[in-house]
Amino acid sequence: MAFSRENDYVLGMSKAIESILLVSKEGNVEARKLGEEIAAYLSEHGCDAHCCEHRTDAPGDVATADSRPFGLIIVLGGDGTLISAARRLYALGAPLVGLNLGQVGFLAELSRENWKRRLGRILEGRYRLSRRMLLSYSVLRQGHRVAQGVAVNDIVISRGSLARLIRLGMYFDNEPITSMRSDGVIISTPTGSTAYSVSAGGPLLFPETDAYSVTPICPFLNGFKPLVLPADKPLSVEIEEYGKVADVFLTEDGQEVVTLDYGDLVTIERCPEHLLLAQTGGGNFFSRLIGRGFLLGG
Repeated sequence: MAFSRENDYVLGMSKAIESILLVSKEGNVEARKLGEEIAAYLSEHGCDAHCCEHRTDAPGDVATADSRPFGLIIVLGGDGTLISAARRLYALGAPLVGLNLGQVGFLAELSRENWKRRLGRILEGRYRLSRRMLLSYSVLRQGHRVAQGVAVNDIVISRGSLARLIRLGMYFDNEPITSMRSDGVIISTPTGSTAYSVSAGGPLLFPETDAYSVTPICPFLNGFKPLVLPADKPLSVEIEEYGKVADVFLTEDGQEVVTLDYGDLVTIERCPEHLLLAQTGGGNFFSRLIGRGFLLGG
């Protein structure tokens, strides 16, 4: 199935979706049963469905091992399941849509109650694609890369359990920004701006904005304010604190953790690929913000 990527919002082409991957949260009986029900529904509508459980050892192995290209990926679970699956499946180029079985479901288009109606619209080609920026990172230690990854929501560099400030040097496109003492820093995509970042006082970004935010976590003397930076240039964060100090961690979407050392240099930049989310018109970004209490309705 072909998609136009000229705009941030692009319409699904009229060609029918022939194959759909259903990814359910591992061990979730409700998700598995609902996935089987959806697979039967898709079969009745002439669409091939392939089911798998989401695993941290990459459901992408299931998708890439299959010779059929998937026209859509449906993820059954909460936002955490969708984000984790998206990190492993975005490179396939197929749009994802979430079916919320969790608490918040900010990213999900489908629910237990409306999935037939909205999935029917997708099968009819009545949907659009939202291109979401991803962040990639690499960790250099004494000149050698020791870790790398991709984040859908955010990359957080923070202290461990010991209540002691860490010092971080930050550089934008190799130009120094600051040397900051704080509990850490959150580098967020527009998609992730409604998550940890906003709780720490960061800005809300429109989902298709080509930028990322940098939000300090409890900066000493409140000496650093949140920034919004253009996505075409990298941000580097150096671990400047040394001596007997608590561990420092890099956390990827609140799910994957890398332990950092003194002198490590973390470089964060826009990922070359985008995450595609299928949207069926079930409320725009601002109505979702109002519904979740981020904005007051008129």
